[in-house]
Amino acid sequence: FLRLAHSIHHTITMKLSFALATLAVGGASAFSVNQNGLRTSTQLNAVRQPIMAGNWKMNPATEADALNLATGFCALVDTLEDTCGLEEAEGCTEVVLFPPFPFISKVKDIVQEKGVTVGAQQVYYEDKGAFTGSVAASMVKSVGCEYVLCGHSERRTLFSDSDVNINAKVKKVLEFGMKPILCIGETQEEYDLGITEEVCAMQVSKDLAGVSKKDLQNVVLAYEPVWAIGTGLVCDAEDANNVHKYIRTVLEKMYDEEAAQSIRIQYGGSVTPESVDGLMSMSDIDGCLVGGASLF
Repeated sequence: FLRLAHSIHHTITMKLSFALATLAVGGASAFSVNQNGLRTSTQLNAVRQPIMAGNWKMNPATEADALNLATGFCALVDTLEDTCGLEEAEGCTEVVLFPPFPFISKVKDIVQEKGVTVGAQQVYYEDKGAFTGSVAASMVKSVGCEYVLCGHSERRTLFSDSDVNINAKVKKVLEFGMKPILCIGETQEEYDLGITEEVCAMQVSKDLAGVSKKDLQNVVLAYEPVWAIGTGLVCDAEDANNVHKYIRTVLEKMYDEEAAQSIRIQYGGSVTPESVDGLMSMSDIDGCLVGGASLF
């Protein structure tokens, strides 16, 4: 696996995506980072700051394993030659990791010195109370989370997370000064029916209801076609880019052109070292959310 890392193209985006993917199973590739994030490649020279995220999901098995992953990740970061100085924040890529709840605090302690931030994989929309097994936004905020995933397809399908609940979570995350990464995307059945755009428009409209243009500046969208998550299938880069462009038209109707063009939209769904270059070369894809497709 590591030999593959040395054979792939030496662009920052590919190194980063491979690093996030490998992190989930015990290794990491090298990429350029400092307290302001990664230096962007020539493919990532848009106005929108690129953002790459690694969702560890329910992995690894123990705290010791998680700390080993984080430590190994940082060690490989240190081997890079091309670093991004503090004065060069512009043009750097933001990096976020989403460990399981029990590991967040200690993983943050390890990776923060490299400019990598941490987030929570989900929260509940109530502040406190008799909600056994739930986690409040204030809790993850207190351990250093800057981002929270909202509306991930696995939460929608396995845990019946409705658009009403997702909308409440998005607004709660914003209330506590964190940034939601709102995940949207169509199922295989919806894709086969040719209603990808309709599904995405509905989810965006419902999940961002009541979110002001000002608050939208702190929202990241992640288009994740459900049929590509964990299956090894990848949406064609041009097709994904067209969906991203369409999402911006929906946002322009909800807000205005400035808001639509300013928001960052990631692609997620079996992102691999082989597919990331094509995805990141697209005009409207601002990063990747790497998750279960890397767990092999």
